[in-house]
Amino acid sequence: MKPNVVIYLLFSLFVLIMNWESQNAVAVASLHNEVSQEEAVRLRILANSDSVRDQALKRDIRDEVNAAITEMVLGVNDLEEGKAMIEGNLAKIEDIVEAELAKMGMDQTYEVSFSEVEFPTKLYGNIVYPAGLYDAVLITLGEGKGENWWCVLFPPLCFLDMANGDAVAADAEVEEEVVEEDVEEVEVAFFVVEIFSKIKDRIFSSEKV
Repeated sequence: MKPNVVIYLLFSLFVLIMNWESQNAVAVASLHNEVSQEEAVRLRILANSDSVRDQALKRDIRDEVNAAITEMVLGVNDLEEGKAMIEGNLAKIEDIVEAELAKMGMDQTYEVSFSEVEFPTKLYGNIVYPAGLYDAVLITLGEGKGENWWCVLFPPLCFLDMANGDAVAADAEVEEEVVEEDVEEVEVAFFVVEIFSKIKDRIFSSEKV
């Protein structure tokens, strides 16, 4: 086979691979819409410990706080307005925490604050909230050393977390999706290498003849 033909085939294969990579990148980007840290207000609750009572308290506070804040921001579409509404009602959130502690007969310290808080990556359907600092309501119960829980208060998406379990489980699903995508990419890569090897073998076998 003539050298020019070999060069043409190799160039065509290179273009084919680059085209596939480009289309793959566009497809992945279209599946997930990333939200910036400035577009959300979040909630994080740190339980005192991983004991059954402390975790039950965390979940009860979660339910009551989420219900109260969802009602507060009902009909609010502006982020800054929602943020001001939540920050201005911290006393109400403190009352909720105190009431839940009293209901369970627990004498435990707590702190409710509104500040920038670190969060891991979170996926809601095709919407990705990347890891980073977010304006958030942080509720620390006791020593705050137990398993924590987090969600998006505004826009109100906490109900999705309560339906699907704690955020840790949701993050595991994100990791699983990433692994599956990596496996698919490796399979395609092997397929391309196999095609290239076959073309090369055919070229050299033709030259020997």
